[in-house]
Amino acid sequence: MQHELDKTIESLHPLERKILPLLEKHRTAAEICKASGLSETEVLRALQWLSSKQLAETSESHTELVWLDTNGEKYAKQGMPERRFLEAAEKHKGLDEIRKAAGLEEDELSICLGMLKKNCAIELKNREVLITPHGKKLLQGPMPAEEFLRRRFPAETGKLGPTQQKALAELRQRKAIVKVTQARQVNVQLTKPGLETLRRGIREGMEEKLTPQMLKTGSWKGKEFRRYDLLSAVPKIYGGKKQHYRRFLEEVRDQFIALGFEEMTGPIVETEFWNMDSLYMPQFHSARDIQDAYYIKEPKYSKELPREIVEKVRQAHERGVGGSKGWRYRFDVQRTHRHVLRTQDTSISPRTLSSPKLKIPGKYFQMVRCFRYDVIDATHLADFNQIGGFVVEEGINFRHLIGLLKLFAEEFAKAEQIKVVPAYFPFTEPSAALYAKHPEMGWIELGGSGIFRPEMTHPLGVKAPVIAWGLGVDRLAMFKLGIKDIRQLFSHDLEFLRNARVI
Repeated sequence: MQHELDKTIESLHPLERKILPLLEKHRTAAEICKASGLSETEVLRALQWLSSKQLAETSESHTELVWLDTNGEKYAKQGMPERRFLEAAEKHKGLDEIRKAAGLEEDELSICLGMLKKNCAIELKNREVLITPHGKKLLQGPMPAEEFLRRRFPAETGKLGPTQQKALAELRQRKAIVKVTQARQVNVQLTKPGLETLRRGIREGMEEKLTPQMLKTGSWKGKEFRRYDLLSAVPKIYGGKKQHYRRFLEEVRDQFIALGFEEMTGPIVETEFWNMDSLYMPQFHSARDIQDAYYIKEPKYSKELPREIVEKVRQAHERGVGGSKGWRYRFDVQRTHRHVLRTQDTSISPRTLSSPKLKIPGKYFQMVRCFRYDVIDATHLADFNQIGGFVVEEGINFRHLIGLLKLFAEEFAKAEQIKVVPAYFPFTEPSAALYAKHPEMGWIELGGSGIFRPEMTHPLGVKAPVIAWGLGVDRLAMFKLGIKDIRQLFSHDLEFLRNARVI
């Protein structure tokens, strides 16, 4: 025990050595600041170190303090508006004359009338004021509010008597007379090891650091250096880092590029044609409803759609292609020009499939922000990120798609339990949904997939089979980052961001 105490004494910081002797007489951080001449930050830091070394014990207490505000300082010198009003009313009868003689503002006059009438100090008849006997009695001595304003400030509310508490309650309801703040007081007392340290004496004259000059001249020889305390608590440093979700998105993009995929891009404000019609989604589909998609008011329609492709898509919807009978309805060409916020990442795929720059075989992906009306909760947002894409190649089939989905779940979500189940999408056949089991939230759908239907790819000029997928990258991030609530991906909470895991 003695050996450990010697080590502690040798490790005392200059601030600790300066403050420790003061703890015999002073019991609060404010008193120590005054006695030592140190700043509050220096004192609190030293007390934290002494507490971690068990040489002192600290505790906090909170008090409510009352201060005079601007009007309070004014009334403490000139008297309360009520007194000035009554004094003026002894010489004048009209309200306007009283206000001018008392030097009152309009709002002060209104308050005076209300307070004095409430206390039965005046009577008001035809804008003339009569002072009652009770009002004349008020003029003979200080009013409760005036007595309160004459005391020393700041004052602790807990130490006020019943009369002063009542006066404070009334003054707090009035404009800028008093203000109440919360004050924190740090209390401190020496422990037995602290008392023993003082009894044994604090060593002075120790060197704080070994400098290059000491090494050069050899003056370090024979000097006593302060011992380093590796266990002492120090302020935590939060180094700069990228936002956790942005870092994850960049990592996913880099992984797709490393796998040989080319990135596709497209506009956030899309047309119904690229967002739905070119995906062989019928114009009477429920996803077109105003409760799902966000429609743009201005400009409402686009004028820049490829006429030849629009015509081929129209024919596919009305009559089908390659033996298909289509949806058998009248395709609305004007509606296909309607502007919407992109509802799904797959809206970018037909743009690339119809491009003369399309490579066959080819692998493509997109990672984009989408917008869809939804009830916001732990797993749903109205605006979200999706990652999707397609592989186009002769001979590719559904087995290739399942293998790709499992690869994505293992690589990007680090999921251990995965399942692929049948699903339905208007633009794929067969279709499948990918699920992964979250350790706390259970099975979560990561996205959909399938083989693009000929009714979709043939009007775009593609005859080879195309396997495609669209995954909720927000949910992938929840797995990878260990997050339970999807809203934390976009959190502004500084404490959360400081401690969020970054992959």
